[in-house]
Amino acid sequence: MARVLVIVPFPMDAENLEKRKAQLRSVKLGEGIDFEFRPVRIAPANYVSQQDAVLADIGILEAGIAAQEEGFDAVCIDTVSDSGMSALRSVLDIPVIGAGRHAMLAALMLGEKFSILAMWDRWRHLYTKTLAELGLAHKCASLRSAGLQPNNQSLLAGKEDEFFPALHKAAMRCIEEDGADVIILGSTTMHEAHAYLAERLPVPIINPGPLTYRLADAAIKLKLSHSRVAYPAPQAPALTQLRAMGERAAAI
Repeated sequence: MARVLVIVPFPMDAENLEKRKAQLRSVKLGEGIDFEFRPVRIAPANYVSQQDAVLADIGILEAGIAAQEEGFDAVCIDTVSDSGMSALRSVLDIPVIGAGRHAMLAALMLGEKFSILAMWDRWRHLYTKTLAELGLAHKCASLRSAGLQPNNQSLLAGKEDEFFPALHKAAMRCIEEDGADVIILGSTTMHEAHAYLAERLPVPIINPGPLTYRLADAAIKLKLSHSRVAYPAPQAPALTQLRAMGERAAAI
């Protein structure tokens, strides 16, 4: 049985963690693979500043640094920011799949230009960073926000009647005004809106979280992982220090 660790980028209780696990229902992977969802112990309140980015990287690195020792065959990072992805790739030999860059690359298999549909404008920096790293700014038709306040714990529950139409309206502007022929959901916290939008949009819409599960499955079966040339191993891994930080954060 292949095992995949899904790192959830915020501390949360069991009820809210189930809302994250619900993403698995969007993709059929068959037997022979199992997913464990693990919240981080170190995290910012949200991802809206440079300080937040540092905390997010540390928290996700701490949550996944021992994944290989624990017997996991791959790691998925449940945030479009791809926080901690490069750091984890430097210390793990198993595949580490980030939701953001892989959604963008998948979009280019389906069309010529994509738009990223976000909840609010304060996530914009997450997308511009990855676009710059991949050299894909010219392939991004637009970064559009629906002007909605996200909740990284309860997600969209109870707000469907307001949020779903607002997201649809913003997505249609991406298509009709900006020229997008593929839409990417700008956060895994938006996954509950995917089915609603997919039924109503005239172009494909990528749900980043479930995409990572499929890619992890493929990487395991194809025996592929990241390049050690691109992601060299550290001379002094910091597992002990990171665990101590995680334990301290959990105790606060």
